[in-house]
Amino acid sequence: MTEPQAYTVAVRALCEFTAKVGDLDLRFTPSPTAQEGMAGHATVTGRRDDDYQREITLCGDFGPLHVRGRADGYDPKRRQLEEIKTYRGEFEAMPANHRQLHWAQARVYGHLLCQQLQLPMLRVALVYFDIASQKETILHEECTAEALRTHFEQLCTLFIDWAEQELAHRASRDAQLAAMKFPYADFRAGQRQLAEAMYKASNRSCCLLAQAPTGIGKSVGSLFPMLKAMAAHELDKLFFLAAKVPGRQMALDACAILKTSSPLLPLRVLELSAKSSACEHPDKACHGESCPLARGFYDRLPQARSAALASGLLLDKEAVRAIALQQGVCPYYLGMELARWSDVVIGDYNYYFDLSAMLYGMTLAYDWKVNVLVDEAHNMVARTRGMYTAELEQGQLKLLRKYAPEPLKKPLDRVSRQWTALLKEQDGDYLVHAALPEKFFSALQGVATAIGDYMAEHPASLDEDLQRFYFDVLLINRLAESFGGHSLFDVSKTAGGSTVCIRNIVPAPFLKPRFEASRSTALFSATLSPWNYYSDTLGMPEGTAWVDVDSPFQAEQLAVRVADGISTRYQHRGASLLPIAQLMAQQYQQTPGNYLAFFSSFDYMEKTATLFAQHFPDVPIWQQPRRMDDAARRDFLGRFGLETRGIGFAVLGGAFGEGIDLPGARLIGAFIATLGLPQINPVNEQIRMRMGALFGAGYDYTYLYPGMQKVVQAAGRVIRTQTDKGVVYLIDDRFARPEVRQLLPAWWDVQTASRPAIAVSDSQPC
Repeated sequence: MTEPQAYTVAVRALCEFTAKVGDLDLRFTPSPTAQEGMAGHATVTGRRDDDYQREITLCGDFGPLHVRGRADGYDPKRRQLEEIKTYRGEFEAMPANHRQLHWAQARVYGHLLCQQLQLPMLRVALVYFDIASQKETILHEECTAEALRTHFEQLCTLFIDWAEQELAHRASRDAQLAAMKFPYADFRAGQRQLAEAMYKASNRSCCLLAQAPTGIGKSVGSLFPMLKAMAAHELDKLFFLAAKVPGRQMALDACAILKTSSPLLPLRVLELSAKSSACEHPDKACHGESCPLARGFYDRLPQARSAALASGLLLDKEAVRAIALQQGVCPYYLGMELARWSDVVIGDYNYYFDLSAMLYGMTLAYDWKVNVLVDEAHNMVARTRGMYTAELEQGQLKLLRKYAPEPLKKPLDRVSRQWTALLKEQDGDYLVHAALPEKFFSALQGVATAIGDYMAEHPASLDEDLQRFYFDVLLINRLAESFGGHSLFDVSKTAGGSTVCIRNIVPAPFLKPRFEASRSTALFSATLSPWNYYSDTLGMPEGTAWVDVDSPFQAEQLAVRVADGISTRYQHRGASLLPIAQLMAQQYQQTPGNYLAFFSSFDYMEKTATLFAQHFPDVPIWQQPRRMDDAARRDFLGRFGLETRGIGFAVLGGAFGEGIDLPGARLIGAFIATLGLPQINPVNEQIRMRMGALFGAGYDYTYLYPGMQKVVQAAGRVIRTQTDKGVVYLIDDRFARPEVRQLLPAWWDVQTASRPAIAVSDSQPC
């Protein structure tokens, strides 16, 4: 007879579930940073005697519950257990429900300690440490072991029904996942190879880089094996991370297909959305006195949580919103709560990889076993660089100094003086500092403390510009704590003054802990060559697997032509306009249909389009606008119909270079008049030098590889299914070079294009 399965829960999770009541209230914020919190804990425990015990691992059981956690400290002389909380601002401003939660945690730790040490009595203390003043406020109570046991059992009793429900869900989920069949009669070409690589990576507990061509069904081909791995490898969660909204939608669609094919599968799928798009009352603050959806949030949360999970729906953004509004709670914070109870969580990269990533933080806090899927992973280098880059604008500081509250004037003035001193050090418009200037960052730390204290004392009078500046300062200070060879500190003079920036070049040091926290992280895209570029810059772990999935397409489907008699270099662009226009017109006349033409800039695109329209007025054309909202994007794509013809002019690396699907007659060809190389400027030249020093491949890592990735992505818009046929023109003589050719997909049969033999319109000037 098998023993009943235990449900493991962290002390923090148990208390948050059972002891959080009242309003959602973010006024007692921002809390100290993680580094400040750790430093505060170290300061407090460093003041204690030598026999003081730190970070005590504790656990206990109640029915099917196994509760575990780490208590901050224990003073055996005084028999005092301490739960340490760092804060900033006015202690009296702390909401009562925050304090109630802290006491619940402390008392649970107290019970577990009494049980472990067989103590009859214990003093339980909350130690509040003010980051700014470095002062401790200690609240304590004398507790009997029996009273602490009663409190522990009360919380466990409140949680136990939920735990039993979760155990049943997990058992049913894993049984159905183990039995789940592939949703189609067979795999597409290449899809099985991708799926096997994914499953093997999870089985080996290693990371994976998978280059898989468009058209093989990557979403289903990655989710299916990773869901099978959840049951086989006892995983708690699967995170599917996408760079853009269409990627999230494809993941949702794939989950819907898998659930439909396995109707008994109780798979909980959640889509996370940004706070800015999920907020119902952007004009209100996040507390009960302002927002009706924050008022009584934790009182209504249990019913909202149960309603969401019992619905059986794919919990996409709209489904979460509908349930939240029905229950009278905030959709954004309901979504955050549901992440704890979902099996598959779909969201943007930042939810796992950025500096304060929610899913990564939860993985560590709740000791989850997770696998991570990263879609369109060729975006990861640029996106994660941005996550670990921070800048401040001098104009923002000047504006604040004019109307800042009196307590903030001196700290802001000190930053201004140090900023002026920085500018005196440079002659030109751009300067990279070899090290962080101590006085400048000391001033930034001072102003961060001053603004934080002021905001905590005056929560009702927060200025939006002041708040934005404060968060920018916090971020740059936080990045300063880990500054090293992976980043630059530079100062750029601008028309509005100057900008200081900690600019990440190599995100690897920040991403390594994220990879280590998962059982397997699989990065996949149609363009991940060369693999060492992504491995080096992203910090992929040793032993990361690599697979280059066979293409389902045949060379006969795509005619790839190199126009090597044309140069698109900046100094040659004027001379290239007419030859490019003639080449495009010749191809269009040979095979009329829908084409995309990509250029390196709006200026280059517009000049070519103007000349083309003059000489070939009978060919319909349309252009990507410089400023484009969703409606303009839809209008542009709407021109690519099954019965339409013409050429759409676009910028490489923009909205139409990837992530769009125009199968069949909707798109039969592309002209790519650029290698996509990033602009040569002082910043990129610094990146080139740093890449050369770190990896010995400065030009390739800075210019060639990122550029060619955009080219291959854009060309990939043409062939989307195994019945598509089309043509791609690579317009630049550098495409004929061997080092460039080797970065093109292996299945392409690249030929040299014949010179245009088409005359321009006699009615138009040459």
